[in-house]
Amino acid sequence: RGKFLIGNYLPGLSLGPRTHVQAGTLPKPTLWAEPGSVITQGSPVTLRCQGGQETQEYRLYREKKTASWITRIPQELVKKGQFPIPSITWEHAGRYRCYYGSHTAGRSESSDPLELVVTGAYSKPTLSALPSPVVTSGGNVTLQCGSQLAFDGFILCKEGEDEHPQCLNSHSHARGSSRAIFSVGPVSPSRRWSYRCYAYDSSSPYVWSLPSDLLELLVPGVSKKPSLSVQPGPVVAPGEKLTLQCGSDVGYDRFVLYKEGERDFLQLPGRQPQAGLSQANFTLGPVSRSYGSSGAAPHPSFFSPGQIHARPSLSVQPGPTVASGENVTLLCQSQGWMHTFLLTKEEAADVPLCLRSKYQSHKYQAEFPVGPVTSTHAGTYRCYGSLSSNPYLLTHPSDPLELVVSGGGLDPVLSELKGSAQTLPPRRALDTKKRGELAGRGGSNL
Repeated sequence: RGKFLIGNYLPGLSLGPRTHVQAGTLPKPTLWAEPGSVITQGSPVTLRCQGGQETQEYRLYREKKTASWITRIPQELVKKGQFPIPSITWEHAGRYRCYYGSHTAGRSESSDPLELVVTGAYSKPTLSALPSPVVTSGGNVTLQCGSQLAFDGFILCKEGEDEHPQCLNSHSHARGSSRAIFSVGPVSPSRRWSYRCYAYDSSSPYVWSLPSDLLELLVPGVSKKPSLSVQPGPVVAPGEKLTLQCGSDVGYDRFVLYKEGERDFLQLPGRQPQAGLSQANFTLGPVSRSYGSSGAAPHPSFFSPGQIHARPSLSVQPGPTVASGENVTLLCQSQGWMHTFLLTKEEAADVPLCLRSKYQSHKYQAEFPVGPVTSTHAGTYRCYGSLSSNPYLLTHPSDPLELVVSGGGLDPVLSELKGSAQTLPPRRALDTKKRGELAGRGGSNL
């Protein structure tokens, strides 16, 4: 820095023929953009420069390349440090600075640079979390931004509580690829972690693509976990719809549902059916092969039957009518190979009992012990088979088997009908909660 002599002056600002001024003695101004420095193509933006009290004139310039649009700004706005752009285009993008001057103190230092970015010049890239958007508190996660077009630069911006998004810059790591990897973390459940990414060419670093879809990370906290149930039941026929109900005795205002292994999740606002309770109902379907799955904790699985062209058989020993307190065994069998057999009880919302199959007497089978039986075990049972390649896709159901329990408060006449229960009409549906109490020895829930 030295002294500015006559000739080093602002255009339009007369310093006098013999005035000596000290260069840079004025504090540098502040340069900012309203509403922000990252603007969608076609939107308005105003660059604002603010200096000291002795300011007579402001000047705005773009580094490396002259910005002709500045010369067209009305002087009454320039004197106030206002440089509006009614409709921004990629030609306005670049790195800007401003300065100001006065008759007595000369010219100020230049402001810090402002990078004016225009988005929307190219199609949007994709943003995904690897391996999943569900991240343990305190952990890190990898975010991948990619495009089918040939870009060599990518920007990841965090959105949320901050007034201005925090952005990271990265370049394609592999030759010939058009993607970049970002490491994010450690994350915490105390705030929301939402991201978008952009793509650009290094030859035009201030001209970006459209933003990717918003990616939000799910960071489970340490508060009490919710409950998750499936309606009308865990076995859903192809083409039908089902509802997953997430509920809590804490007044949450947002619920999130995710499928294990997927890179996305669903979220709904919480509602309060009564004081102190909150819940959200996620309706899925029509159900297809891709829907069979397990959900959030605690894991309720649901299954899609009829996807395997086979039908096992179901029988009961010693017979379909038993006295209260007896033990019975439900036997599920198949001629063809099955990895697993599942046993369901009609109108029970519980996850089916599941057993690995065994090869015996030229058949694949599984024995489900039930008992000592009570009136709650009475009802209609079916069994299904599944393969190890996808345990949530099932065979067609077996023919229904009606189990009648005599005694224990039931009509004693039923005890005389043992062996002929298959001709009886279906019994009145018991309370759903009671019907779900399918106790057994040797069976294990998924």
